[in-house]
Amino acid sequence: MEENYMPQQYEPTINMPYEFSHIMEGARPSEIRELLKYASMPGMISFGGGMPNPKSFAIDAIREIVDDVLIKNGKYALQYGNTAGLPELREEIAKMVRETEGIEAESKHIIVTTGSQQALYALPKVLVNPGETVITEAPTYIGAISAFNANGVRMAGIPMDKDGMKTDVLQATLEKMKSEGKKPKYIYVIPNFHNPAGYTMSLERRKHLVDLSNDSGIPIVEDNPYGELRFSGRKIPSIKSLNPGGEVTYLGTFSKVMTPGLRIGFAISSEAVVGKINLLKQAVDLSTNTLSEFIAMEYLKRGIMKVQIPKTIELYRKKRDLMLSSLEKYFPEGSDWSRPDGGMFIWAEVDSGIDTTAMIRKALEKKVAYVSGASFFPDGSKRNNMRLNFTFSEDDQIVEGIRRLGEVVSSELKIAKEA
Repeated sequence: MEENYMPQQYEPTINMPYEFSHIMEGARPSEIRELLKYASMPGMISFGGGMPNPKSFAIDAIREIVDDVLIKNGKYALQYGNTAGLPELREEIAKMVRETEGIEAESKHIIVTTGSQQALYALPKVLVNPGETVITEAPTYIGAISAFNANGVRMAGIPMDKDGMKTDVLQATLEKMKSEGKKPKYIYVIPNFHNPAGYTMSLERRKHLVDLSNDSGIPIVEDNPYGELRFSGRKIPSIKSLNPGGEVTYLGTFSKVMTPGLRIGFAISSEAVVGKINLLKQAVDLSTNTLSEFIAMEYLKRGIMKVQIPKTIELYRKKRDLMLSSLEKYFPEGSDWSRPDGGMFIWAEVDSGIDTTAMIRKALEKKVAYVSGASFFPDGSKRNNMRLNFTFSEDDQIVEGIRRLGEVVSSELKIAKEA
């Protein structure tokens, strides 16, 4: 007869440490993500996020689309989707960029992504080895910096002025790198209503950039989230349309012109690049949200975007003008800022003796938030700038928020001059 088996008492190991990868050991949270937790505080006015205004959302039209999609295509819209994206949506995207950007592309050149941020992460993953270099503007989009850092990619920043990236500096940088036996993997630019700077790259510099790319064999990544949100000035041809036979990958998104909550973006590139991103998506998310793809497809097919964008432009133009006039009124002498023809951001520069990163705490005490300029430089070197979003806040909040911020800057300026 078997004896009753009495298991020994199990004593689990306590506090077993994880060993994180080298890349994640160096990862840091985005300042923007950190600031979002302050946005809901009572009385807080936040210029920190890059959020579209909810008044720009065509909620009734989207509700109607959702009902129709679920009734007519529910069994497909609620199912796993094609990794490259809904074929009908890719066809609509091809029509859209042909009309708006002069870009000729077939469905096979287009891949739908989970927001354009996924494409920003995917491109260094498929094109760059850890330790290799990508050229960016300086400053550049903080989400791109996060994507490059997450892939162990080095960044070389090229300074900007009101006409965009200084391509003469880019040319000298490429020549210097070539003499050192180095070659960057691609050049990343945001030519329209730059995030964070608000600048638009001139046609002359776009053409020079294309020439440099073709001469050096270095591809371009053109990120254009804000291109349709032009308030003033004439539209400038996209870089991809200026170089149809060259290696230009074009990134777009519906986040700023439809709604960010659907998380629909796209990349247009060669079949080879699209194929590699497709393989990566199979490992990351299998496919983008199928229901969102159906909604975006119908949004385009029904022409809602063409109706909604002019309304959004009018809404944002007023807010931009209000922020510009408030800066003029409340910021101390010696401050300067961009005057964007579109987009969502103004880039403000204050006295060089002020560190806007250190100043955030005092601004939050006054219940106003912004993103410090250092966050947008690959090396965090420049410390006296700030990015201000003008699209999200109510009109009276824009005026009051800039007034509060002007007080903080004036106070810091006085301290800097007395030091």
